[in-house]
Amino acid sequence: MTLNCKGTLIDLDVPRVMGILNITPDSFYDGGAYKDEKQILSQVERMLNEGAAFIDVGAYSSRPGADIVSETEELNRIVPVVDLLLKQFPDVLLSIDTFRSNVAANCLEAGATMINDISAGKRDEHMLATIAKYKVPYVMMHMRGDSKTMQQHTAYTNLVADVLSYFAERKAAANAMGLHDLIIDPGFGFAKTLEQNYELLQGLDAFKTLKHPLLVGVSRKSMIYKALKTEAQGALNGTTVLHSYALQKGAHILRAHDVKEAVETIQLMQLLKR
Repeated sequence: MTLNCKGTLIDLDVPRVMGILNITPDSFYDGGAYKDEKQILSQVERMLNEGAAFIDVGAYSSRPGADIVSETEELNRIVPVVDLLLKQFPDVLLSIDTFRSNVAANCLEAGATMINDISAGKRDEHMLATIAKYKVPYVMMHMRGDSKTMQQHTAYTNLVADVLSYFAERKAAANAMGLHDLIIDPGFGFAKTLEQNYELLQGLDAFKTLKHPLLVGVSRKSMIYKALKTEAQGALNGTTVLHSYALQKGAHILRAHDVKEAVETIQLMQLLKR
């Protein structure tokens, strides 16, 4: 599988790592860690040197219970960072974590590479048209409700089948707009209980039927640290275990806080595969 990023085909036959850059004050693990240009540039340089293929920049925390951020505030946070990163690292492939089409458009105009939308276009009716206009890869994630309400929407008839049905509908809507460079994110931690997250991970190979790259975002999430009775800071080892399992189940992209460890996991899993 490949992704067309700024005219360059990115081969996903060997899985890739998407490094996380949260420029929010309230993200669950690294909120407020990167407050100025020096810290931001240092973190991105480190992730690129460790082997990140993409950098995912988010200015609106989507953790359960996160505060609402206005569109103006999100733009004020993220567009200067996109400009900063592309000035310092002209070849960096930036993914923008937003569900707002106007934020997506501004960042794509500034030179971002792809959009990572937790709502798969359901929270902004103009998002799919925006992606179609710029012809960029589009990450579609599964969730229900929003950050305030999603954990009230965890009743499923059949979890894996229901999530697959959701993506079949969103894929059809995207295809109708001429979008085909899609990436599927099952949405671990979003409108799922702890047990449901593991059920979804166990059934990850079923998503191969969608014939699009699979992105897995489990890095340091509560599905790990609550199961291990620790905190996000103590969840790196658990993250690596689940990354290994996700790769066995067909993951193409690992969205991770700890790039070095994720890259090493891919390297060793590739050796085992060969």
